[in-house]
Amino acid sequence: MTAAPQPIRVLVVEDDPVAADAHVMYVGRVPGFAAVGKAHTGAEARRVLDRTPVDLLLLDLHLPDVHGLQLARSLRAAGHHADVIAVTSARDLAVVREGVSLGVVQYVLKPFTFATLRDRLVRYAEFRGAAGEASGQDEVDRALATLRAPGPAALPKGLSGPTLERVTGALRGADEGLTAAGVAEAVGISRITARRYLEHLVDAGRAGRRPLYGQVGRPELVYRWVRGVEKGR
Repeated sequence: MTAAPQPIRVLVVEDDPVAADAHVMYVGRVPGFAAVGKAHTGAEARRVLDRTPVDLLLLDLHLPDVHGLQLARSLRAAGHHADVIAVTSARDLAVVREGVSLGVVQYVLKPFTFATLRDRLVRYAEFRGAAGEASGQDEVDRALATLRAPGPAALPKGLSGPTLERVTGALRGADEGLTAAGVAEAVGISRITARRYLEHLVDAGRAGRRPLYGQVGRPELVYRWVRGVEKGR
């Protein structure tokens, strides 16, 4: 009987506790991956790595005690060879180029959804699973291409990008959340259409919902933006 393959062991390094918990949850939802710990500082990450085998770091570049790339460099010098997926809102291409030499195999820009992270993890697993000798340049190119992200995922039929942006803006600006009727009024669309966009955001992990009690009949749903998961820098 063939033994089940070992999961790819992931250490989440993120200073925001809410975001760190969300990222651990996200990793646990992707088959073939297991979150083996979380750290909120570079020093804590080093301690975890000294006692726990780790294959991949999900690394926030803006930590309170050290820049993420400096941490990656020091880990390489100390003999740690875990690959890195960098999580950041920084869009400086010089930082991207520097990260390549330090084992950064992917960048995930904040804000991001579960679907985005899942895609990066699945592609990393495919890249990591490639073995044997390449038959030629084409096979080498295909192996490297697995790390490249595809274009933006298509929206469900009937949803449009501009309207989704307006719904997202209305929801992000409402600290206490909004009902579908509230979003419909703010954006200028029907209540049914508003609910479709809101449910899409929930499915993507970018919004949550809860029932609003205290009313006669079926309680309305209140939608709120998930701020901790998509915290910018």
